[in-house]
Amino acid sequence: MSQIQEWMADNGLQVGDRLPPERELATRLGVSRATISQALVAMEVVGVVSVRHGDGVVLVEPAGSAKVVNALRRHAQQLPEIIEARDALETKLAALAAQRRTDDDLAAIDEALDVMERDIAAGGRGVEGDELFHAAVTAAGHSHLLATLMGEISDLVRETRIESLSQPERPANSLRAHRRIADAIRDRDGTAAATAMHDHIIMVSDVALLKS
Repeated sequence: MSQIQEWMADNGLQVGDRLPPERELATRLGVSRATISQALVAMEVVGVVSVRHGDGVVLVEPAGSAKVVNALRRHAQQLPEIIEARDALETKLAALAAQRRTDDDLAAIDEALDVMERDIAAGGRGVEGDELFHAAVTAAGHSHLLATLMGEISDLVRETRIESLSQPERPANSLRAHRRIADAIRDRDGTAAATAMHDHIIMVSDVALLKS
């Protein structure tokens, strides 16, 4: 990651500028494309770049190395607690959603699944659809307090979402997990919904990129 930051500084990249494609950047820096990909995900997580499907990687904030290192360290320290909070809150919300969901709630859940599926089919990671799905399940739980608590950790959850969906095969696997959760909610099976959500959270918690 430090090599990318040095390259951006040497080439005078400013906020709003687009970085070269991963393959080209890897060639210029003399490293593997996988290394570049992991570094860009880490920089996206801490808000230095934005990865926009169809538009490439755009610099959204000056990449000061101290800021990046400190942000990564804080994020790594918070990961276990973020996962614990997600599991506790979202597992309960999925069970409540199965009990309390309305037809409008189901429509919102299905629309989120469609958004994610279309994005993945087009080559994207499904981040927006993933976020919409979890928001729809939270809303279907009809618990103001739990929804408020989810809102408090939403930014932290988004960081792990970006990391997770950047891993190979993860978008498709997450979509399948979402459909399992949605089916249980549709069937009003609270136990199955809670189990499916718990299994999903455990799967997406495997975001080792920033743990070291």
